[in-house]
Amino acid sequence: MQSVCCRLLCRLAYVMVFLPCLTFAHDLEIHGSNTIGATLAPMLMTGFLEQLTGQPVTAAPTGTENETVLSTSHNGQPLTVRVAAHGSSTGFTAMMANKADIWAASRGIKGKEVTALAGRADMTSADSEHVIAIDGLAILVNPSNPVNQLSIDRLAKIFAGKITNWSAVGGADRAIQVYARDNRSGTWDTFKHLVLAGKYKLTDKALRYESNDQLSDDVSRDPSGIGFAGFASVRHSKLLAVSDGDAPALKPSELTVATEDYPLSRRLYLYTPGQTGKPLTQAFIDYVQSQTGQDIVARSGFFSQNPIAVEPVQDASVPDTFKRLTERYRRLSVNFRFAEGRTRLDNKARQDLQRIRRYLKEHGKTGQDLMLIGFADQQSNELRAQMISELRALSVSKALRQLGTKVTGITGYGHYMPVGSAGGDNGARRNGRVETWVRK
Repeated sequence: MQSVCCRLLCRLAYVMVFLPCLTFAHDLEIHGSNTIGATLAPMLMTGFLEQLTGQPVTAAPTGTENETVLSTSHNGQPLTVRVAAHGSSTGFTAMMANKADIWAASRGIKGKEVTALAGRADMTSADSEHVIAIDGLAILVNPSNPVNQLSIDRLAKIFAGKITNWSAVGGADRAIQVYARDNRSGTWDTFKHLVLAGKYKLTDKALRYESNDQLSDDVSRDPSGIGFAGFASVRHSKLLAVSDGDAPALKPSELTVATEDYPLSRRLYLYTPGQTGKPLTQAFIDYVQSQTGQDIVARSGFFSQNPIAVEPVQDASVPDTFKRLTERYRRLSVNFRFAEGRTRLDNKARQDLQRIRRYLKEHGKTGQDLMLIGFADQQSNELRAQMISELRALSVSKALRQLGTKVTGITGYGHYMPVGSAGGDNGARRNGRVETWVRK
């Protein structure tokens, strides 16, 4: 923790030297996701600016809906940051036009966007892609609705207009009204990918929204309504559990979302142009990834990446062998995930390795108190699945050892205990994982 703070303070000192040279209308511009920009980005930026300047920060609307300017002063000079939250795709457009320093996205960057920005930076590198929080895409209904859970397949048919009455899914005899985010939204992109999955199109009768909060509020007042929004925007609506294939239905929670086991979990990103941006930009990113920044993420209603230990609920679907394996452990809210059939750690994993090391130090534990359990996505035979699951656990163990943390508790559990459908990119991605457990 001390080394992280030292690096952050050095970065802030460097920023202070360069602040007088900035001549733009605003010292920083953050454009993109409404999910991030509505509350999370302003909260993070306020904390950062307060630490940077030691001065209070004020927030004021720009006169354009879903835009805010944060203002403070440093050495007697004004310092302002504009946050424009009109949807993930608008952040990419602004960055392409050199109008944004930071692109907020509630979905991963697309291949065509990587190509378009390749002249400025590799947007898939750790210098450019920053996972700042985990969100659970919440399925919302009116509080009076008796339905408590739905499968992804039934959700798809409802939002496509194939199921039009609540009685078909165990509800009242009432027509269904669909609520959805607009086409510029990363939340919509995530929903379209995870639920509609290229098989269905959204019904023409859906009501569309730029704001998560407004959508949720309208669903909460409509007994016929169903919609989706970021978890932080549940507000007065009722939250449904969601199942994927044969896996058990899960509600978004601190454990299921942080580990990305919940089938509609997603990562929230900030993208920057590598090391070519302003010093102020990188200092903000360092702050967001710090323990202090992640504490703000938790207070905002999203899911922090700071690890916590949880006593998991192990129902009848959990094999006895697994219960015996983990009976003296609690599960950490950190999963390492991989592309199908691969063992290479991603950009988020690099930060998570450091977070696990910090957790062990703060709780008086060592690598000997950890157990890494690897899982494979569905394979053609059991032997191959076992090999992949063990290699994944070994990959995480090796990365921790290179950082000075030796883990001896390493095992693989093959392709058993899936958390998602065996078919499709998303199910495979969530099934292929390494769970992190810590001794009680």
